[in-house]
Amino acid sequence: MVRVLVATLVAMLISIVIGPKFIAFLRRRELGAAIREEGPAGHHVKQGTPVMGGVLILLAASLAFLALSRYSTAALTVFFATVACGTIGFIDDFIKLRHRRSLGLSGRWKLLLLAATTAVVGWVAHTRDLNTDVYLPVADWHVPLSWVWYPFIFFVIAGAANGVNLTDGIDGLAAGTGTIALFTFTAMNVFTYVRTGQLGDQSIAHLDMAILGAALIGGTIGFLWYNAFPAEIIMGDTGSMALGGALGAFAIMMKAETLLLLIGGIFVIEALSVMIQVFTFKYLGRRVFLIAPIHHHFEMKAWSETKIMVRFWIATGILCAAGFALYYRYFPDFFDVRR
Repeated sequence: MVRVLVATLVAMLISIVIGPKFIAFLRRRELGAAIREEGPAGHHVKQGTPVMGGVLILLAASLAFLALSRYSTAALTVFFATVACGTIGFIDDFIKLRHRRSLGLSGRWKLLLLAATTAVVGWVAHTRDLNTDVYLPVADWHVPLSWVWYPFIFFVIAGAANGVNLTDGIDGLAAGTGTIALFTFTAMNVFTYVRTGQLGDQSIAHLDMAILGAALIGGTIGFLWYNAFPAEIIMGDTGSMALGGALGAFAIMMKAETLLLLIGGIFVIEALSVMIQVFTFKYLGRRVFLIAPIHHHFEMKAWSETKIMVRFWIATGILCAAGFALYYRYFPDFFDVRR
């Protein structure tokens, strides 16, 4: 348990201490964000704000996790998915910066790289005999997916990564909501570690995943210190894709895929707002929202960035509390995470 607390503190301190030098480095290299012309007018002042802040999160979290980890297969798989999705985001950010535009890696390439990441996660799950059922709490129903579970986890990882990516549009929004979601998965792992008697491979796996979650929380909090409004640095796709990949992989390795709908509820809403906007405009010729994703809609309604950020944090906290309550009541006796 001490390792979990130490991982948070170490990652947070690394992120906070390195932050100013990292921001100065990005400024010297003129690695600043390109803002979309069609976005809210208030965002034009963010033009040139240092981007790729996700590198800071990944560096701090990786150092803390690797120093304190027990190197269980479950935690290493989540760590791999986090770094892999972060790398996809890094490539996307790099293309944007190199060509000085707001469009980076094509959607096709993103999906292919996410599919490759999912293939590795699926292979590990297969070799560790991870259950391919999906559990529906409250109904207490086990849905046997068999081989369909492997395409299903692609949608979990890709959906989570892109959902967090869409949320990253306001200072502190993705970092704050991502931290709350990560805290929930970390608390779940700590709870299960304690409940399983702190013995055996299953217990070690949960402790290790808690350490990873804590390291990501610490790194993100340190980043948030500089990302709070007005942001000195932007997370970029590097950070948002990494956090989303981590959340999706946590849900898969903990066999809590359905709870991701609550724990990542804000990200689901953000993604749905985009899909609804595209569908209604294409087939009905009208827009439901003033602009999508939905946080920009509230900006156009004259909500301040800080008000949107705090209210989305509150909503995330409520959804995550509901997710943890369901986990506490239904999940610990359902699955067996293997070392």
